[in-house]
Amino acid sequence: MDLTKKSKENVEYMIEEIKNKLKVVNVAAIKPSHFDEEQYEDLKDIYDMVMKKASFSISEMEAIVTELGSLRKS
Repeated sequence: MDLTKKSKENVEYMIEEIKNKLKVVNVAAIKPSHFDEEQYEDLKDIYDMVMKKASFSISEMEAIVTELGSLRKS
């Protein structure tokens, strides 16, 4: 998958991968449909950071989920 290109499919892929890596329990809280291409760069930054780490503390997970929440479209 070429994540250098802004697309709805890439946004969906990144959100799903972030949820899988963080083992998000309430998957309905973070849906790809909550995001659009306007937040692509910010989502890509979060995705890159999440994929680089092997594990996360509770506070790190909360911070990531909070940041994703701030990027949700209105």
